[in-house]
Amino acid sequence: MNYRLGIDTSCYTTSVAIMDDSGNLLADVRKVLTVKPGGRGLAQSEMVFQHTRNLPLVFAEAMAQFSGPVRFKSVTVSNRPRPLPGSYMPAFLVGEGYGKVLTVSQQIPLYKISHQENHIWAGRWSADGPKGTDFLAVHISGGTTEIVKVGIGSSQQMSIDLLGGSLDISAGQFVDRIGVALNLPFPAGSHLEKLADCGRSGLCKVPVAVRNLNVSFSGAETYVRRLLAQGEPPAALAAGVQLCVAETLVKLMKQAVAQTGLTEILLVGGVSANQFIRDYLCRHSQGFSLFFPDSRYSSDNAAGCAFC
Repeated sequence: MNYRLGIDTSCYTTSVAIMDDSGNLLADVRKVLTVKPGGRGLAQSEMVFQHTRNLPLVFAEAMAQFSGPVRFKSVTVSNRPRPLPGSYMPAFLVGEGYGKVLTVSQQIPLYKISHQENHIWAGRWSADGPKGTDFLAVHISGGTTEIVKVGIGSSQQMSIDLLGGSLDISAGQFVDRIGVALNLPFPAGSHLEKLADCGRSGLCKVPVAVRNLNVSFSGAETYVRRLLAQGEPPAALAAGVQLCVAETLVKLMKQAVAQTGLTEILLVGGVSANQFIRDYLCRHSQGFSLFFPDSRYSSDNAAGCAFC
């Protein structure tokens, strides 16, 4: 049987995935990088160190899913954040380096895609759509808030055209910064979601900033910090942050649909795993269709690399 190996070494997760030619996921192993309590992220040198330490262990765990030796047909790695000239981040060099060693030793092809393309492929595989060759994708994570136009060519080549996104911090940074201010662990997404469930009835309304296809979260962050200093309940603030992100995304998607005429939208990235945000978007998606991957494949993973 032919097996395809995917490797992704992103800012906060070391990931390995193995699929067969039919797109069946046979191994999916990840290890989240360690951030010290109270920290708001990692330096690139620390990411490289942890990926270098993690990747052999993650790979060994993936291979333990098989009873004997595995011959790979190909290896695909994410080697940069986005499919743009000059897009670069040292953390991705770790996965690319391991990929080169494997492909040279087994004399098989090495394919390189961006982390963003990996997210979109994983989302399309998990959500089983969009089926069209042209669609919109919203990438909302700790480092990115973008809406893009995606084209899938006849040879399964992906093209991505940036339409808009955040002019300052990403939705994930907004969530993480407020989460840390509320004394939640970093990354704060899942912890803020649990806290917000307790503050829904008395949530603090947070202003939304959307102009055409551009959004902003820095003003919202300042506003929430001011309310926190005034003694507003943490749960109400967490709920307000979630609603702010959800309302921002609805307005952004409506603008993109109006400008492009495309009505299928795939949502990927860790922020899109938030169940409240998913439910809100579904309730306000008149005129377009939303595709959500399983929440496990919203966050960083290597399934997209193995699938494409």
